[in-house]
Amino acid sequence: MQQFITKLFQQLMKAWAWVLLVLSAIAIKWISLYPEIVEKYYTYGLYPVIARTQRFLLGWIPFSIGDLFYGFLILVVLFKTFQLFRVIFKKQFNKEYLLAGLKQIIFFFLFVYVFFYGLWGLNYSRQGIAKQLGITVRKYDIHSLDTLTDVLISRLNLYAGKVSDEQFDAFRKKKTLFSLSTLAYEKARTNYPFLRYPPKSLKPSLYSYLGNYLGFQGYYNPFSGEGQVNTTVPSFLEPFVSCHEIGHQLGYARENEANFIAFLACKDYDNDLYRYSLYFDLYHYAVSEMYRIDSLQASTYEDKLAPLVKKHQQDYRDFYNRYRNPVEPLITKLYGQYLKANNQPEGKRSYNLVIAWLIAYYQKFGKDAL
Repeated sequence: MQQFITKLFQQLMKAWAWVLLVLSAIAIKWISLYPEIVEKYYTYGLYPVIARTQRFLLGWIPFSIGDLFYGFLILVVLFKTFQLFRVIFKKQFNKEYLLAGLKQIIFFFLFVYVFFYGLWGLNYSRQGIAKQLGITVRKYDIHSLDTLTDVLISRLNLYAGKVSDEQFDAFRKKKTLFSLSTLAYEKARTNYPFLRYPPKSLKPSLYSYLGNYLGFQGYYNPFSGEGQVNTTVPSFLEPFVSCHEIGHQLGYARENEANFIAFLACKDYDNDLYRYSLYFDLYHYAVSEMYRIDSLQASTYEDKLAPLVKKHQQDYRDFYNRYRNPVEPLITKLYGQYLKANNQPEGKRSYNLVIAWLIAYYQKFGKDAL
């Protein structure tokens, strides 16, 4: 292991590699300052070629190659940390070792930065779905939020009367879940041609159980183009999570936009399970925002919910409480800082901000469009 990692770094850290990485990092940072350029030449130029090539090469493999890559990176970090402590313990730590270590760390982060943003991350700086739909997202008032929440409750209760827990059991077969999610986007292409998805590459996360302790339901791997879904979460959440990850694969990097893309994919999809999952998630984003503004008003919504919705709320609370631990708040905080560093100043609350998009959407197209 030691010889392999040492040789790997020696092969990678050539002088020309340093020059290429530094110039690439500068170019990426400069381009990110111009959303119009990013949208035109990256999001609808280079990125689709990258993404479809990744999905074509790796999408057919039944397990996540990206998760294996992440596992390898973690092993490298752990091994290097072990090496450091061993050198310190043997009192061999000196200036030469420190400089060599700093050089490797800088190279590692440069490498990750360039490939992360080059393969996908530049989409954080694009113009996005607001330009594509011609909607203007503004600061909303409590009346608009209350109107939206009432519509979402109505939709949620409607589909709660059409589904059952037994029907959601079909998603235990993940091939079914991922095929239906892909079909949702195929249907959505009729109205939104920019949602062209094939080839597909949705997979169960190899770290699903770990994800329950760290607080994630899914994630996108830009190094492999795979969308990973935590397939241990309650089944009524999985359709929306799957469609959210496809949104990331299509170049909608910001969390509120990925949520909104999942809304576009699910709302007209003739599948009651997907529509229920959609409105279950959106309702909870809406009521969470209302609690921030008027907790008394937010508390009145609970009485309006159908029995199945209340049951699923309790199921989700029980699931969350089962995995609560001291590490999760730290991970959540770090993730929030990551989001802030990528044009999402609200941090983890960025997910909730899909509400502003929904309000702008119904104000332009009418409440029936929801």
